[in-house]
Amino acid sequence: MARGSNSPRQPLSVKKPAKAAKKAPNKAADAPAAPKARKTSKTYGLKPSQRAAPVAKSPKTKADKQRIAAVVLERLKAEYPDAHCELDHSNAFELLCATILSAQCTDVRVNMVTPALFQAYPTADALSVAKLEEVEEIVRTTGFYRAKAKSLVGMANQLVDRHGGEVPRTIAELVPLPGVGRKTANVILGNAFDINEGIVVDTHVQRLSRRLGLTREPDPIGIEKELMPLFPQQDWALLSHLLIWHGRRTCFARKPECGRCVVHDVCPSAGVAE
Repeated sequence: MARGSNSPRQPLSVKKPAKAAKKAPNKAADAPAAPKARKTSKTYGLKPSQRAAPVAKSPKTKADKQRIAAVVLERLKAEYPDAHCELDHSNAFELLCATILSAQCTDVRVNMVTPALFQAYPTADALSVAKLEEVEEIVRTTGFYRAKAKSLVGMANQLVDRHGGEVPRTIAELVPLPGVGRKTANVILGNAFDINEGIVVDTHVQRLSRRLGLTREPDPIGIEKELMPLFPQQDWALLSHLLIWHGRRTCFARKPECGRCVVHDVCPSAGVAE
Protein backbone atom coordinates (compact mmCIF):
# COMPACT_ATOMS: atom_id res chain seq x y z
CA MET A 1 0.00 0.00 0.00
CA ALA A 2 1.21 3.48 -0.77
CA ARG A 3 1.93 5.73 2.09
CA GLY A 4 -0.79 8.25 2.95
CA SER A 5 -3.43 6.20 1.15
CA ASN A 6 -6.14 4.23 2.92
CA SER A 7 -7.60 2.64 -0.27
CA PRO A 8 -6.33 -0.77 -1.40
CA ARG A 9 -4.34 -0.91 -4.64
CA GLN A 10 -6.22 -2.44 -7.59
CA PRO A 11 -4.67 -5.59 -9.05
CA LEU A 12 -2.91 -5.16 -12.42
CA SER A 13 -5.39 -7.50 -14.13
CA VAL A 14 -8.19 -4.98 -13.72
CA LYS A 15 -8.43 -2.69 -16.75
CA LYS A 16 -9.18 0.92 -16.39
CA PRO A 17 -12.55 1.92 -17.72
CA ALA A 18 -12.31 3.17 -21.31
CA LYS A 19 -13.23 6.73 -22.08
CA ALA A 20 -16.64 7.06 -23.53
CA ALA A 21 -16.40 7.39 -27.29
CA LYS A 22 -17.85 10.51 -28.69
CA LYS A 23 -20.90 9.59 -30.67
CA ALA A 24 -21.50 11.35 -33.92
CA PRO A 25 -24.70 13.26 -33.75
CA ASN A 26 -27.54 11.45 -35.47
CA LYS A 27 -28.69 14.16 -37.81
CA ALA A 28 -31.49 12.01 -39.19
CA ALA A 29 -32.89 11.46 -35.72
CA ASP A 30 -32.43 15.07 -34.59
CA ALA A 31 -33.78 16.63 -37.77
CA PRO A 32 -37.43 17.56 -37.77
CA ALA A 33 -39.63 15.13 -39.64
CA ALA A 34 -40.32 16.14 -43.24
CA PRO A 35 -43.93 16.99 -43.88
CA LYS A 36 -45.81 14.19 -45.56
CA ALA A 37 -46.50 14.75 -49.22
CA ARG A 38 -50.10 15.54 -49.83
CA LYS A 39 -51.72 12.79 -51.81
CA THR A 40 -53.74 13.93 -54.76
CA SER A 41 -56.01 11.66 -56.71
CA LYS A 42 -55.58 11.41 -60.43
CA THR A 43 -59.34 11.46 -60.63
CA TYR A 44 -59.55 14.84 -58.93
CA GLY A 45 -62.35 16.89 -60.43
CA LEU A 46 -64.19 13.90 -61.85
CA LYS A 47 -67.50 12.67 -60.53
CA PRO A 48 -67.49 9.11 -59.14
CA SER A 49 -69.53 7.97 -62.12
CA GLN A 50 -66.90 9.43 -64.47
CA ARG A 51 -63.92 7.70 -62.89
CA ALA A 52 -62.62 4.76 -64.82
CA ALA A 53 -61.38 1.54 -63.31
CA PRO A 54 -57.59 1.57 -62.85
CA VAL A 55 -55.53 0.18 -65.69
CA ALA A 56 -52.01 -1.14 -65.89
CA LYS A 57 -49.41 1.60 -66.31
CA SER A 58 -48.19 -0.08 -69.47
CA PRO A 59 -51.22 -1.81 -70.98
CA LYS A 60 -50.19 -5.11 -72.48
CA THR A 61 -53.44 -6.81 -73.38
CA LYS A 62 -56.03 -5.85 -75.94
CA ALA A 63 -58.61 -5.75 -73.13
CA ASP A 64 -56.62 -3.04 -71.28
CA LYS A 65 -56.27 -1.03 -74.46
CA GLN A 66 -59.98 -1.35 -75.19
CA ARG A 67 -60.82 -0.05 -71.74
CA ILE A 68 -58.57 2.96 -72.24
CA ALA A 69 -59.97 3.52 -75.73
CA ALA A 70 -63.56 3.49 -74.48
CA VAL A 71 -62.81 6.07 -71.78
CA VAL A 72 -60.81 8.27 -74.15
CA LEU A 73 -63.59 8.31 -76.76
CA GLU A 74 -66.31 9.07 -74.23
CA ARG A 75 -64.38 11.79 -72.40
CA LEU A 76 -63.07 13.55 -75.51
CA LYS A 77 -66.55 13.55 -77.07
CA ALA A 78 -67.79 15.39 -73.97
CA GLU A 79 -64.78 17.73 -73.90
CA TYR A 80 -64.90 18.64 -77.61
CA PRO A 81 -68.53 18.32 -78.77
CA ASP A 82 -67.80 20.53 -81.79
CA ALA A 83 -64.65 18.74 -82.97
CA HIS A 84 -64.41 18.86 -86.76
CA CYS A 85 -62.00 19.21 -89.65
CA GLU A 86 -60.41 22.65 -89.36
CA LEU A 87 -59.62 23.00 -93.07
CA ASP A 88 -62.19 25.36 -94.60
CA HIS A 89 -64.03 23.81 -97.55
CA SER A 90 -67.47 23.59 -99.11
CA ASN A 91 -67.10 20.41 -101.18
CA ALA A 92 -64.89 17.36 -101.69
CA PHE A 93 -62.73 19.02 -104.34
CA GLU A 94 -61.91 21.98 -102.10
CA LEU A 95 -61.12 19.67 -99.20
CA LEU A 96 -58.82 17.61 -101.40
CA CYS A 97 -56.91 20.73 -102.46
CA ALA A 98 -56.69 22.01 -98.87
CA THR A 99 -55.46 18.67 -97.55
CA ILE A 100 -52.70 18.50 -100.15
CA LEU A 101 -51.61 22.00 -99.11
CA SER A 102 -51.69 21.09 -95.40
CA ALA A 103 -48.59 18.88 -95.63
CA GLN A 104 -45.91 20.45 -93.40
CA CYS A 105 -48.18 23.45 -92.92
CA THR A 106 -50.73 24.62 -90.36
CA ASP A 107 -54.45 24.59 -91.05
CA VAL A 108 -54.55 28.30 -90.23
CA ARG A 109 -52.06 29.13 -92.98
CA VAL A 110 -53.86 26.87 -95.49
CA ASN A 111 -57.15 28.61 -94.72
CA MET A 112 -55.50 31.94 -95.53
CA VAL A 113 -54.45 30.69 -98.97
CA THR A 114 -57.37 28.60 -100.21
CA PRO A 115 -59.96 31.38 -100.75
CA ALA A 116 -57.84 32.82 -103.57
CA LEU A 117 -57.12 29.36 -104.95
CA PHE A 118 -60.79 28.36 -104.99
CA GLN A 119 -61.83 31.66 -106.54
CA ALA A 120 -59.34 31.25 -109.36
CA TYR A 121 -59.91 27.52 -109.85
CA PRO A 122 -63.31 26.47 -108.46
CA THR A 123 -63.39 23.07 -110.20
CA ALA A 124 -61.06 20.30 -111.25
CA ASP A 125 -61.57 21.31 -114.90
CA ALA A 126 -60.39 24.85 -114.18
CA LEU A 127 -57.38 23.74 -112.14
CA SER A 128 -56.35 21.12 -114.69
CA VAL A 129 -55.56 23.83 -117.28
CA ALA A 130 -54.01 26.30 -114.83
CA LYS A 131 -50.52 27.67 -115.44
CA LEU A 132 -48.15 26.10 -112.94
CA GLU A 133 -46.39 29.37 -112.06
CA GLU A 134 -49.71 31.05 -111.26
CA VAL A 135 -50.70 28.26 -108.88
CA GLU A 136 -47.23 28.44 -107.31
CA GLU A 137 -47.68 32.12 -106.60
CA ILE A 138 -51.01 31.54 -104.86
CA VAL A 139 -49.77 28.70 -102.60
CA ARG A 140 -46.25 30.07 -102.04
CA THR A 141 -46.69 30.73 -98.29
CA THR A 142 -47.68 27.12 -97.51
CA GLY A 143 -44.12 25.86 -98.00
CA PHE A 144 -42.84 23.44 -100.65
CA TYR A 145 -45.03 25.45 -102.98
CA ARG A 146 -43.52 24.16 -106.24
CA ALA A 147 -44.17 20.53 -105.34
CA LYS A 148 -47.64 21.34 -104.00
CA ALA A 149 -48.61 23.33 -107.08
CA LYS A 150 -47.46 20.46 -109.30
CA SER A 151 -49.50 18.00 -107.21
CA LEU A 152 -52.61 20.20 -107.39
CA VAL A 153 -52.52 20.55 -111.16
CA GLY A 154 -51.62 16.88 -111.65
CA MET A 155 -54.41 15.80 -109.29
CA ALA A 156 -56.94 17.92 -111.20
CA ASN A 157 -55.82 16.43 -114.52
CA GLN A 158 -56.34 12.89 -113.25
CA LEU A 159 -59.75 13.77 -111.83
CA VAL A 160 -60.77 15.05 -115.27
CA ASP A 161 -59.19 12.21 -117.26
CA ARG A 162 -60.15 9.27 -115.04
CA HIS A 163 -63.09 10.33 -112.86
CA GLY A 164 -65.10 12.81 -114.89
CA GLY A 165 -63.86 15.73 -112.80
CA GLU A 166 -65.33 14.26 -109.61
CA VAL A 167 -63.48 13.20 -106.46
CA PRO A 168 -63.63 9.38 -106.13
CA ARG A 169 -65.01 7.69 -103.02
CA THR A 170 -62.57 4.85 -102.36
CA ILE A 171 -59.04 4.72 -101.00
CA ALA A 172 -57.97 2.61 -103.96
CA GLU A 173 -58.98 5.39 -106.38
CA LEU A 174 -57.77 8.30 -104.25
CA VAL A 175 -54.26 7.13 -103.36
CA PRO A 176 -52.92 7.12 -106.97
CA LEU A 177 -53.73 10.85 -107.33
CA PRO A 178 -50.66 13.15 -107.17
CA GLY A 179 -50.08 14.49 -103.65
CA VAL A 180 -52.51 12.00 -102.09
CA GLY A 181 -51.54 9.28 -99.62
CA ARG A 182 -53.59 7.10 -97.30
CA LYS A 183 -53.91 9.86 -94.69
CA THR A 184 -55.27 12.35 -97.22
CA ALA A 185 -57.61 9.71 -98.64
CA ASN A 186 -59.02 9.05 -95.16
CA VAL A 187 -59.53 12.78 -94.63
CA ILE A 188 -61.56 13.04 -97.84
CA LEU A 189 -63.66 9.92 -97.26
CA GLY A 190 -64.43 10.66 -93.62
CA ASN A 191 -65.16 14.38 -93.94
CA ALA A 192 -66.51 14.87 -97.46
CA PHE A 193 -68.44 11.62 -97.83
CA ASP A 194 -68.93 10.36 -94.24
CA ILE A 195 -67.22 7.10 -95.16
CA ASN A 196 -65.22 5.47 -92.36
CA GLU A 197 -62.78 3.28 -94.26
CA GLY A 198 -59.79 4.12 -92.05
CA ILE A 199 -58.39 6.47 -89.40
CA VAL A 200 -56.46 9.64 -90.18
CA VAL A 201 -53.07 9.35 -88.46
CA ASP A 202 -51.29 12.71 -88.37
CA THR A 203 -48.57 13.83 -85.96
CA HIS A 204 -51.07 14.54 -83.16
CA VAL A 205 -52.76 11.16 -83.50
CA GLN A 206 -49.37 9.44 -83.54
CA ARG A 207 -48.23 11.21 -80.36
CA LEU A 208 -51.42 10.75 -78.36
CA SER A 209 -52.03 7.14 -79.33
CA ARG A 210 -48.51 6.25 -78.14
CA ARG A 211 -48.82 8.24 -74.91
CA LEU A 212 -52.13 6.55 -74.16
CA GLY A 213 -50.46 3.16 -74.55
CA LEU A 214 -52.72 2.16 -77.44
CA THR A 215 -49.83 1.38 -79.77
CA ARG A 216 -46.06 1.16 -80.02
CA GLU A 217 -45.99 1.09 -83.80
CA PRO A 218 -43.48 3.55 -85.31
CA ASP A 219 -45.29 4.34 -88.56
CA PRO A 220 -48.74 5.77 -89.37
CA ILE A 221 -50.00 2.68 -91.19
CA GLY A 222 -49.07 0.41 -88.28
CA ILE A 223 -50.71 2.81 -85.81
CA GLU A 224 -53.88 2.93 -87.90
CA LYS A 225 -54.10 -0.87 -87.98
CA GLU A 226 -53.80 -1.05 -84.19
CA LEU A 227 -56.33 1.72 -83.52
CA MET A 228 -59.07 0.48 -85.83
CA PRO A 229 -60.07 -2.60 -83.73
CA LEU A 230 -60.13 -0.50 -80.52
CA PHE A 231 -62.80 1.98 -81.63
CA PRO A 232 -66.24 1.67 -83.25
CA GLN A 233 -65.98 2.09 -87.01
CA GLN A 234 -68.66 4.78 -87.06
CA ASP A 235 -66.38 6.93 -84.87
CA TRP A 236 -63.15 6.57 -86.86
CA ALA A 237 -63.34 9.98 -88.58
CA LEU A 238 -64.46 11.70 -85.39
CA LEU A 239 -61.72 9.99 -83.37
CA SER A 240 -59.03 11.70 -85.44
CA HIS A 241 -60.59 15.11 -84.85
CA LEU A 242 -60.91 14.46 -81.11
CA LEU A 243 -57.26 13.44 -80.78
CA ILE A 244 -56.09 16.33 -82.97
CA TRP A 245 -58.10 18.86 -80.96
CA HIS A 246 -56.82 17.42 -77.67
CA GLY A 247 -53.26 17.47 -79.00
CA ARG A 248 -53.56 21.10 -80.03
CA ARG A 249 -55.22 22.25 -76.82
CA THR A 250 -53.89 20.11 -73.95
CA CYS A 251 -51.56 17.23 -74.82
CA PHE A 252 -48.81 19.34 -76.33
CA ALA A 253 -45.68 17.74 -77.79
CA ARG A 254 -43.16 19.30 -75.37
CA LYS A 255 -45.12 20.17 -72.24
CA PRO A 256 -48.43 18.32 -72.04
CA GLU A 257 -50.76 19.85 -69.47
CA CYS A 258 -51.60 16.63 -67.65
CA GLY A 259 -53.04 18.50 -64.66
CA ARG A 260 -56.08 19.57 -66.66
CA CYS A 261 -56.34 16.58 -68.97
CA VAL A 262 -59.71 14.82 -68.91
CA VAL A 263 -58.16 11.39 -69.56
CA HIS A 264 -55.13 11.62 -67.25
CA ASP A 265 -56.45 8.95 -64.89
CA VAL A 266 -56.25 6.30 -67.64
CA CYS A 267 -53.14 7.62 -69.41
CA PRO A 268 -49.97 5.60 -68.73
CA SER A 269 -47.87 8.67 -69.57
CA ALA A 270 -49.64 11.14 -67.26
CA GLY A 271 -46.97 13.28 -65.60
CA VAL A 272 -44.08 11.54 -67.36
CA ALA A 273 -44.72 12.22 -71.05
CA GLU A 274 -41.74 13.58 -72.94
